[in-house]
Amino acid sequence: MKETDLYGPVKTWLEGQGFEVKAEIGAADVVACRAGEDPVIVELKVGFSLTLLQQAVARQRVSDWVYVAVPRWKGKSGWRTFKGNVGLCKRLGIGVMSVHLGEGTVQVHADPAEFKPRKSKPRKGALLKEFERRVGDPNKGGTRGTVVTGYQQEAERCAVYLAEHGECRGSDVAKEAAAPKATNIMYNNHYGWFEKRARGVYGLSPEGQKIAADLLRE
Repeated sequence: MKETDLYGPVKTWLEGQGFEVKAEIGAADVVACRAGEDPVIVELKVGFSLTLLQQAVARQRVSDWVYVAVPRWKGKSGWRTFKGNVGLCKRLGIGVMSVHLGEGTVQVHADPAEFKPRKSKPRKGALLKEFERRVGDPNKGGTRGTVVTGYQQEAERCAVYLAEHGECRGSDVAKEAAAPKATNIMYNNHYGWFEKRARGVYGLSPEGQKIAADLLRE
């Protein structure tokens, strides 16, 4: 596949919109003009790449109407990747076209427009809640694997408190071990460290005793 394979369908589609189309004008792959309007610029590539995005952004110095055109995706995995790239282009204010080479057709997935991201208050709240809950900075940025969370740290404080004081009511652990969610943590027993001894009363499982001993040695 070559970039030139995309040109014919893109040109035909633009001409159908009333544009006069010419290729390789200056640094642009495709330029389309219509009376009284800014030119439409299309950059052609056989796949998304950083180079393609850099070229499209550079063309924004000439016109607000900049598109990238790539071959149509194949399969679910290809669609997920393509969808993510469309989202990135929207944030850059770049339009996106896909070309079905077999049919010679073009589909526009996004037009150039100023991007105004919608903020998610629940996600922001969850982020700040975890930040405040986390004690110290136990992880390294860029970690791909196990991460020490505020929940884990709270569970560890519960385990250490029970190791030092024996079985206790959840409300007492919550207050004395600085673990506001102690009762829920011990009840849900996500890590298998706790055992329910009576209503609202918890102790350590053998695994919990081992974890607490390791923590106390640190």
